[in-house]
Amino acid sequence: MGTVLSIVKDQENVHLTLNCVFTQELKVDQSLSHNGVCLTVVGIEGDNYTVTAIKETLLKSNLGMLKVGDEVNLERSMKMDGRLDGHIVQGHVDQTAVCEELVVADGSWYYTFKYGFDMEKARQGYLTVEKGSVTVNGVSLTVVNSQKDSFQVAIIPYTFEHTNFHAINTGSVINLEFDIIGKYLSRLAEFSNQV
Repeated sequence: MGTVLSIVKDQENVHLTLNCVFTQELKVDQSLSHNGVCLTVVGIEGDNYTVTAIKETLLKSNLGMLKVGDEVNLERSMKMDGRLDGHIVQGHVDQTAVCEELVVADGSWYYTFKYGFDMEKARQGYLTVEKGSVTVNGVSLTVVNSQKDSFQVAIIPYTFEHTNFHAINTGSVINLEFDIIGKYLSRLAEFSNQV
């Protein structure tokens, strides 16, 4: 995770300066995921770095709601020789969702998220399926209790402690990226019906 140190508005853009433990490994022009949003590093000073979010990003994600001091989930791009853990996450947030319920179980947490359902977008793969993959604030997770406009995820203690899930409560807005494979399959099915 990184911590937001400053937020500077520049016309319709926002420059976010953050601090994290691996800033020294970053370089200007490198992509880095912030709560699931892929942003380009535009400046580095000491242990701090700066990225810029444009209007489109701010409209479709929760980055415009960040405040100084907020923790942000960070993930570097995968190396081509690395192991693929979880599912393919692109850093292209589709929309936001709201935490509708948080249930503390014996040693885990169940979060229910509700999102704006659109039938046309659902036909294009913007939906969840039971035991399928979904990305919440950049964290690759397995869907449980998939509904038309909501789903649940179960969070283990490690994920709770090492991501900003510990700061998500009822009413929190999160970034949502639907599974890219589902999007491609939906698109192929659409075209196969037109042949």
